[in-house]
Amino acid sequence: MATFVWLTIVTALRILQRNRLRAGLTMLGIIIGVGAVIAMVSIGEGAKQVVHEQIASMGANVIIIWPSAANVGGVRGAQGSAIKLTVADAMDLKRKIPVLTETGWSKRDVLQIVNAHRNWNSSVMGVSPSFISIRDWSFSRGGSFTQADMDSATLVALLGQTVVDELFDPGEEPIGAVIRIKNVPLRVIGVLSPKGQNTYGQDQDDVVLIPFTTAERKVFGTLFLGSVQGIYASTERAEDVPEAVEYIREVMRSRHRLRSGQPDDFTVRTQVEITQVQEGTSETLTVMLMIIASVSLFVGGIGIMNILLVSVTERTREIGVRMAVGAKRLHIMMQFLIEAMTLSVVGGCMGVIFGILAARLTTVIAGWPTIISGDTVVTAFGFSLVVGLFFGLYPANKAARLNPIEALRYE
Repeated sequence: MATFVWLTIVTALRILQRNRLRAGLTMLGIIIGVGAVIAMVSIGEGAKQVVHEQIASMGANVIIIWPSAANVGGVRGAQGSAIKLTVADAMDLKRKIPVLTETGWSKRDVLQIVNAHRNWNSSVMGVSPSFISIRDWSFSRGGSFTQADMDSATLVALLGQTVVDELFDPGEEPIGAVIRIKNVPLRVIGVLSPKGQNTYGQDQDDVVLIPFTTAERKVFGTLFLGSVQGIYASTERAEDVPEAVEYIREVMRSRHRLRSGQPDDFTVRTQVEITQVQEGTSETLTVMLMIIASVSLFVGGIGIMNILLVSVTERTREIGVRMAVGAKRLHIMMQFLIEAMTLSVVGGCMGVIFGILAARLTTVIAGWPTIISGDTVVTAFGFSLVVGLFFGLYPANKAARLNPIEALRYE
């Protein structure tokens, strides 16, 4: 049996070599299908990796509390439009919830930053020193401001790398420079290490951080002192986050005097929730791309069936001769199935190469990260074999069921 299979494979390869153009066009669907599946899944896996990195850039075990949307005159504003969070809220959370290692707060506005003859509109955030540690922000140059700086509303600033690139000439030292925001002079004491984009596509390095009291009293001109746009908290362990969220809701509802049945006037989000949403979107997109790419494999399978049916017609007399000299129906069926599998194997191998190259080129040309996994390659190749086997069964069965006498008479 092994000898028969080997001889059949050799015969199939010779037949393919004899009809190179026809065989190549038949395998094209398999090649494109396998390559597309590998490339699309690699892009999807790369997107998931980017999401993980973006979530990690937020800091470890971070919990974010935002005010809910304001509702004025029946008109509902955007999330965070209501002023319902305060510095006192953040400090009370730290005092009453033991699992919280730190709490911080922030207030943001988009303002023009001026340095000598250059200017740039950027996100200016008044933050507590703890906000920087919660967000796990390190420094490429200089360092952070202290609690003493915040207590005295010191005129200092920390710059993101994007702001540095826009306000300073190449090679110019930003540390010690004095920038102006709303005509308020601020001395640069630190440059934040780059974090890249967040999960919403915003540049996290396009930011200026200043002490919260400095922003409140001297830059923003806040009417409601002590109000914040966001509270940030962190826990020592990831396992403590769900418990911390429940305690946060209890404390916040008590502080805001919300009665039973009243909805929260704040929103709590965790990295786990953000990761689940982003990964769910990414996985849905990957599945859709896989389904689209798999269509090419079915088209390739139909091509294999078509070419084998043509081959059965062309070789009807040959099949009759083989049956006349003792070939069994099983042998005829095996011959055509092996030919179909040979087309799938060769097409699948070429498709794997095409898919890997397509993924690499996507990274080089478009800059999209791609992750090529062995499981994806094996699955795509195995799927091509299944397609070849499935679409080769009908032509093989048709050849095996030919009447030997009628086949010998066929012209």
